[in-house]
Amino acid sequence: MPQNEYIERHRKLHGRRFDYEERKRKREAREPHKRAEQAKKLRGLKAKMFNKQRRNEKIQMKRKIKMHEEKKVKIAREQPSDGALPVYLLDREVQSRAKVLSNMIKQKRKEKAGKWDVPIPKVKAQADAEVFRVLRTGKSKRKAWKRYGDEGDFCG
Repeated sequence: MPQNEYIERHRKLHGRRFDYEERKRKREAREPHKRAEQAKKLRGLKAKMFNKQRRNEKIQMKRKIKMHEEKKVKIAREQPSDGALPVYLLDREVQSRAKVLSNMIKQKRKEKAGKWDVPIPKVKAQADAEVFRVLRTGKSKRKAWKRYGDEGDFCG
């Protein structure tokens, strides 16, 4: 027996806790609440990483749902009037699945192509009142800093 399978062995011999299923169900039910709370509380780089991960999960889920919907849709083939199907028409239903695969490949190519695109920022003019004022930044507006117009004046 491999060294790392002691947990599975114990489970086979003794089983799980009697309330395992219920605890698991409750833990899974609490998970969205915990994630929402975490999304509210996180700041800075951790928040960015967390939101990026959540966004990717949502995109994957939508893609999976879309693929399943495309799989369910089958091409209605036309029956010839005489009733007998020619050999070349017998294999028509395979095309719907092939279409799903080709869409997936195209999607991956688009992702790879757009990976290195850098958006060019637009530069806009700013008013003096906006340039010379104290800015409060962050989610809770805790951080404050002052913008200066000329570089020589650093006091204040």
